[in-house]
Amino acid sequence: MKQQTVVMKSNKYGITLFLDRELPFQELLGQIAEKFRASAKFFGDAQMALAFEGRKLTQEEQMEAVRAIEENSSVEILCIMEQDALKESYMKQALEERQQESSNSDGRFYKGTLRSGQVLEAGTSIIILGDVNPGATVVSKGNVVVLGSLKGTIHAGAAGNERAFVAALNMNPMQIRIADAIARCADRPAGDKSAQTGPMIAYTEDGNIYMESITKEVINDIRI
Repeated sequence: MKQQTVVMKSNKYGITLFLDRELPFQELLGQIAEKFRASAKFFGDAQMALAFEGRKLTQEEQMEAVRAIEENSSVEILCIMEQDALKESYMKQALEERQQESSNSDGRFYKGTLRSGQVLEAGTSIIILGDVNPGATVVSKGNVVVLGSLKGTIHAGAAGNERAFVAALNMNPMQIRIADAIARCADRPAGDKSAQTGPMIAYTEDGNIYMESITKEVINDIRI
């Protein structure tokens, strides 16, 4: 009997995917997509938590898996659980928290400075009231607005939304990714005044990322 390389177990609040440790990741993605296409009617348009077992995935691989799920079913993944928090009660609590965050709103707020090593994930657009320091990462399915200095890594439109944008009062990121487009900023010496860019916005056009100073005209042209 052929061993399954992707095994899916679910409860009322979440899904756990048990992944083969050796299979190339792109092959795993194809099998995840196939699993959810076959189970689409069973899950309907549920909102669920997701956890991975058997294999350690990078943040980017996790987001690719989420995209494969959402493109091949009507399931909406609201949060990704750590491997040590797979119990149904934890999934229920996490799911309810994310649902509460997104209810009656198209986005959420985060107040505080994100420091090196911190990762902030959002299933909606997010406004950050503070700085995103080098080494910090923000991943959002929608837009990202930083009311402070952006010096870390941002992934907006993480589920494939090419209309997403990134805006910051001071735009000097290590990397910006919008959907599948990626832009990296050149290194600047410490204290270089050219790093003080002022309010700017980044968006995609024809698969490329462009950055412009924020003006009334630019805002009016942004596709939401």
